[in-house]
Amino acid sequence: MKNWLSRLKQFANHLKLERSLAQNTVESYVRDVEKLMQYVAMTSPTVSPEQISPSQLDHFVNYLGELGVANNSQARILSGIKSFYRFLDVEDYLTTEDPTLHLATPQPQQMLPDVLEVPEVLAILDSLDYTKLEATRNRAILEVLYSCGLRVSELTSLRISDVFFDIGFIRVFGKGSKERLVPIGRDAMRYTKLYLEEVRRFQAIGPGHENVVFLNRRGKQLTRVMIFLIVKEAAERAGISKNVSPHTFRHSFATHLIEGGADLRAVQEMLGHESIATTGIYTHLDREYLRQIIIDFHPRAQSKKVPKTVKGVG
Repeated sequence: MKNWLSRLKQFANHLKLERSLAQNTVESYVRDVEKLMQYVAMTSPTVSPEQISPSQLDHFVNYLGELGVANNSQARILSGIKSFYRFLDVEDYLTTEDPTLHLATPQPQQMLPDVLEVPEVLAILDSLDYTKLEATRNRAILEVLYSCGLRVSELTSLRISDVFFDIGFIRVFGKGSKERLVPIGRDAMRYTKLYLEEVRRFQAIGPGHENVVFLNRRGKQLTRVMIFLIVKEAAERAGISKNVSPHTFRHSFATHLIEGGADLRAVQEMLGHESIATTGIYTHLDREYLRQIIIDFHPRAQSKKVPKTVKGVG
């Protein structure tokens, strides 16, 4: 496999030096090619990158499917492998046609997100054990997740200087450090203020964490894992059987807004999505509601109870 390692190193240098890609992106591309390299090592250890055939690549895609790798992940892996072979082709390492030219990429699956009903959200918010010192902080965290639709990384890095109680907005730095302003709901403001004034101010705060809103018991910024555990524990206490994560609150925030009639582009802006197509996935429940209207009111369909739409996010 020596030739694979040599070509992979050259590919990584090309991505970093000539295409000026970020280190994380370079590492992601390299990992994609390494998956193919590992497969070749198991099935055809003497085959070099230049010798691989289109049929072997087809078998590799089937292998990924047998492992249970989702179509979305398969598509990403193959994207990295295609970039690798484009590099080999441009550098004249290939003596035959690029074997990835006719490689069929699995279509990404648009998975409908798990969404909490409003009563389920309220049950989770009310499930906290206020005999524990961290209950006020956790309530503020859950309120902000649901009120603002933040990603976990955006929540953990939220700074006091980016919370504007006077105008009811928070400043968020999302993917690529892109800045946006997001409205913060009344209850989220109330519990965040309560946490800052009645709990956090009495903590010993670790150096470098003075401006971080949500702190652990040691006075340091909470980790993503800790937020996940807070959400899971609250959902279990509320008796919610759904698989609830911090991202579930983000999905629920967006879905409830759109169900209530919010403009799609406004929701896109609040979520920090680059493309409105990404935000469009949250309209699935709205379409289901329209379908239910037909069932309830069309003279050729059975009439049942009319579902109520959510009017907003508190």
